[in-house]
Amino acid sequence: MQVISHRFKTYLELVRFEHTLFALPFAYGGMLLAARGWPGWEVFAWVTVAMVGARTGAMALNRLIDRAIDAANPRTAGRHLPRGLVKPAEVLALAVVGLLLLALAAFNLNPLTAQLLPVAVFFLVGYSYTKRFTWLCHFWLGLTIGAAAAGGWIAVTGAFEPALFALWAGTAFWLAGFDILYATQDYQFDRENGIHSVPARFGLPAALRIAQACHALTFGFFLLTGLLCGAGWPYFVGVLAVGGVLWYEHQLVRPNDLSKVDQAFFQANVVVSLGMLAVILLDTWF
Repeated sequence: MQVISHRFKTYLELVRFEHTLFALPFAYGGMLLAARGWPGWEVFAWVTVAMVGARTGAMALNRLIDRAIDAANPRTAGRHLPRGLVKPAEVLALAVVGLLLLALAAFNLNPLTAQLLPVAVFFLVGYSYTKRFTWLCHFWLGLTIGAAAAGGWIAVTGAFEPALFALWAGTAFWLAGFDILYATQDYQFDRENGIHSVPARFGLPAALRIAQACHALTFGFFLLTGLLCGAGWPYFVGVLAVGGVLWYEHQLVRPNDLSKVDQAFFQANVVVSLGMLAVILLDTWF
């Protein structure tokens, strides 16, 4: 039993399961906004299964596809695959299980979620290859993970609506912005090894400005989401607070001081995602 428990913990660490906190709150937020309240336990359960499956499948594939790059990069050489703590076949199996969970959820929600499944899988799998040919890889990731908000919405309504696209865009630019911040850590390695990223293409000062622009767009799209949904004052006050957290995030990182990138990446962005969920809960319940 202890061996099984240890292996399970290893798999959770492999896919950085705690990073589910970035996308899952937005999936719940889209779900709550679409329903203008509680959509029911069945929808909630399947949205949760879809998100856990998508996140697990995508991250496992990313680790598998990038294992040679990770082994060459001093920052990532300690990850599970380069160290031999897991076998490639195990990681592939984990990815397949994750994507099967996503498919199961999609077919149990509504016809539109089922129809969009191949598109979702394409973007989830494709992200790991984008850094090999374009610095737009951050925006591909933002579009892909930002779709969590759209997925939560569609899970309830089975339809596209204007507010859905505003929420999706806000989430996508938020993800892209903080992924650019995260990529500053590998600026030198990426340039020397032909890995494409915004910092490698434009340099650190410009990359930080692009990340700031992304988060300014995030703030604007979150405000637009509230207007399109007819949200009340708690939503807009909350979005102002989230905007303050985004501003603070950018005070932590400077071109000549990247020591707080991890703090900006994880701590500040968990506050943003959970904060937006709290804002939406307040707006839909009061």
